[in-house]
Amino acid sequence: MKISEVTVQDLMSYAREENDDPEVIKEFNTILVACKAYIRGYTGLSDEQMDTKEDLTIALMVLTNEMYVNRIFTVKDDKVNKVVKSILDMHSINYL
Repeated sequence: MKISEVTVQDLMSYAREENDDPEVIKEFNTILVACKAYIRGYTGLSDEQMDTKEDLTIALMVLTNEMYVNRIFTVKDDKVNKVVKSILDMHSINYL
């Protein structure tokens, strides 16, 4: 599945969130946008380039779930989730 194909419903299913509350859906939509921006910024890839790296989809799902469940960003004690970091590092073209 390409990142551009991931829907809010996909992310809610991954998070095992079955709530149809409009506020929850709105929160997942906001998180989806933020996580795509994070991946784009971290890797330096365009949206089109991100779509060619299907393993980035799992990074998106993990990031989204972590952000929803913990209500915090993915950095905890100055450490990024190792699985997400390794996937994003494989595709990073930002060398700064």
